[in-house]
Amino acid sequence: MTTMIPRRKSRIRQRNEDAILKAAEIVFAQRGFGAATTAEIAKRAGIPKANLHYYFNTKEDLYTQVLENILGTWLTAADDFNEDQDPKSALENYIRTKIELSRTRPEASKIFAKEIISGAPFLKDHLRGDINPWLEEKTRIFQSWIAQGKMAQVNVPHLFFLIWSMTQTYADFSTQISIVLDKEKLEKKDFDTACDMILSMVFALCNLN
Repeated sequence: MTTMIPRRKSRIRQRNEDAILKAAEIVFAQRGFGAATTAEIAKRAGIPKANLHYYFNTKEDLYTQVLENILGTWLTAADDFNEDQDPKSALENYIRTKIELSRTRPEASKIFAKEIISGAPFLKDHLRGDINPWLEEKTRIFQSWIAQGKMAQVNVPHLFFLIWSMTQTYADFSTQISIVLDKEKLEKKDFDTACDMILSMVFALCNLN
C-alpha cells in the first residue's frame, strides 16, 4: 500500500501540472504576460486558484516554465541532426516537425513571438545559455556535411533563421493568412502546402534536390 501512494501522487501532480501549463499557454498567447491572470489560467485548467499556486508560486514562475517547455520542444525537434545523418532527410524531418507544431500548438509560437518583440525579458538568459550552444553544435554538423560535399555552402545561422520565420509565420500570422485565403481558419492541407513549398526552397538553397 505504501508503495502505491507516491506513484498515485506523482500521477496526480503530473496531470495537474500538464493541465495548468496547457491552459497557461492559451491564456498567455491571448492576453500576453501583463494582462494574463493566474485566476483565468486556473479557471481554464479546471482547478482552484490556490491549487495553481501550489505548483507555481507566481505568475512569473508559470510563464518561465511555459517558455522553457516551448524552447525544449523546439530544440528537440532537431535531434535528427548528426554528422552521420543525410542532410536532406534531417532537414525534411525538422521542417515537417516545425510546421506541425505551428499547426497543433500555435499558442506556443505566439507566446514566443510576443516575448521576443518585448525584448526577451524572461528569455534572454535562455537564449544565451540554451539556443546559442545549440546553434553552435548544429552549425558544426552542417559544416561537416558541407565539407563532405553533401550539401552546398550556406550560412547556417541564417538558414535556421529562415526556417524559423517560414514555419512559425503560419502560427504567428494565422489570422492574416486565413483572411487572405478567405477562410475561417487554416486547414491541415494549408500547412501541408506550406511545408512542401518551404522544403522546395530550402532544398534548392542547399543544393539537395
